[in-house]
Amino acid sequence: MQASGLHCLLLAVLCFLAYAPALGLPLIEDDYPNLAQSQVYGAPSALPALAGHPVYRVRSTSEWTMYWMWRLAGLRPWAYHLLSLALHIVNTWLLFAICLAWPQFRPAAFWAAAFFAVAEGHQEAVMWFSAINELWLFLFGALALWAWRKDRAWGVAPFTLALISKESAVILLPLFYLAAPHRNWRRWLPYAAVAAVVTGSIFLGPATFRFGDGSFSWRAPFWITWPRGVARVLWPWGWLALAAVWITRDRKALQTAGLALAWIAIALLPYAFLTYSTEIPSRQTYLASAGLAMLVGLALSRMPDLYFPGRYVPGFRVAWAVMALIVIQNIGYLWTKKRSQFLERAAPTEQLIAFARRTPGPIWVRDFPRVPWIAEEAVHLGAGHPASDVVWTAAEAKARGAVEFRITASRRR
Repeated sequence: MQASGLHCLLLAVLCFLAYAPALGLPLIEDDYPNLAQSQVYGAPSALPALAGHPVYRVRSTSEWTMYWMWRLAGLRPWAYHLLSLALHIVNTWLLFAICLAWPQFRPAAFWAAAFFAVAEGHQEAVMWFSAINELWLFLFGALALWAWRKDRAWGVAPFTLALISKESAVILLPLFYLAAPHRNWRRWLPYAAVAAVVTGSIFLGPATFRFGDGSFSWRAPFWITWPRGVARVLWPWGWLALAAVWITRDRKALQTAGLALAWIAIALLPYAFLTYSTEIPSRQTYLASAGLAMLVGLALSRMPDLYFPGRYVPGFRVAWAVMALIVIQNIGYLWTKKRSQFLERAAPTEQLIAFARRTPGPIWVRDFPRVPWIAEEAVHLGAGHPASDVVWTAAEAKARGAVEFRITASRRR
């Protein structure tokens, strides 16, 4: 199979059909404080401060993106979600290109990319703008992996950008080995050196962020979280694909399926040491979903011919029928349940912003279900109040004459 403009157009259409609901969503929770933070660290003049920060320097691409998006789009949520959707489209094309460059997955390339385009399992990475670091990690990592498969030296540049997109980007190295294990050891040196410098810098200075707050620990129950994460990524289409490949008893196909499973397990490994949950959040499965897509694509590419009394159905038609079911199931879930969940998640903050816009002066916020920083920056960015206008105690509210805003049970949903 060769990539064509028609293939890429169809994949883009599938991405849009699946994730168009995101375009009508408001900004959600952490988007407000993250946008405010980016105005400090994302500006070109703030590069020294960004480079010196142990957390934000390995999320630089997100800081730069949020800085410029706020400058260009202000408080227009659709613009932020449109950027996330555009990155998802590019990532889908990159997965298509990687599969075409990987002989074992070449026959499955289009099917894999089509599944990735509509997959709902990684929806948070596309529908929540603050998870844009997952999209950048995948984009730069996929570019580097494609260059690695093609034995192009320039892959070090996008790999470096992947490393400053998210801390877990170092896990790309074993994925490189999975895709092309026979590269000369000298080819590994620049990648290993950059990874050692960037990833090693995370541990310099005092413990911060997820390392300092106990969210990740070597003592976490990884023996539960890791296999559970793999099982959840596979559900349900991955399990069905495995069964379909297993039934063929084709040794080569089973080995290729093993590569896809290894991809999933490797991509989830950094999140196996979570302490606050044994369920890996959906946004953190975005890279792993590429392995799932390869597995499903492999099964679709090997659909057998079907024979009925008086009727013959070729395997490619069976594959298209199954793909249609996959598209309907995933798109239906995204347009109904997931869209509703994101709207409910955003409701408390949106209610507070609407109240702040029609209320001058201080606001006494009662029973807000999120951390205070979210409320303060939402009122600041969304309603033009200074963050100090958000009051949290009865004594301060009385002293400043603040107007009470109580989050009701219906607003918490």
